[in-house]
Amino acid sequence: MVRIRLARRGRKKKPLYDVVIADRKAPRDGRFIEKIGTYNPHTVPATIVLDDERALKWVLDGAQPTDTVKAMLSYRGVLIRKHLEIGVRKGAITEEQAAQKFEEWKAKKDAKITARIEKLSTEGEAAKKARLAAEAEVSAKRAEALKKKQEEAAKAAEGENAEGNEAGDAEATAETNEAENTES
Repeated sequence: MVRIRLARRGRKKKPLYDVVIADRKAPRDGRFIEKIGTYNPHTVPATIVLDDERALKWVLDGAQPTDTVKAMLSYRGVLIRKHLEIGVRKGAITEEQAAQKFEEWKAKKDAKITARIEKLSTEGEAAKKARLAAEAEVSAKRAEALKKKQEEAAKAAEGENAEGNEAGDAEATAETNEAENTES
């Protein structure tokens, strides 16, 4: 039995996957019949590069996709094309009707994908602005606290100088008093 499945590649904790046609008994990363695409789950949204025509051919020939690959084929429109192709073969719809239905579906799907990408980018920008505003607020509080601390230190230094001056004045007055007493 032939399966459409993922073969792992890439480095440790950063996997990339090849979408391959392989015998069911072959090892996961081992021998395969044909490579029909790639899948990168680390991008947002995930990047799926797939040869839709080859995938459709294999699905129509009876290859069974794994659950993950089935979701990817559905996302790319291969399964709806299979459904429409079977309808054409049975005579339920014409080739033109099938093409028109697929184009309508494709337009809706592209609009959804575009809207999601725009939403993610605007949310990302809003989150970035919020982080910057919070960071600026924290910086302002730190600057204010530092300014208060410096003012308090300056006042304390002035107070010590004033006390030192008063003590110095008192000593000077006492010395002048003594000098006057000794002279008299």
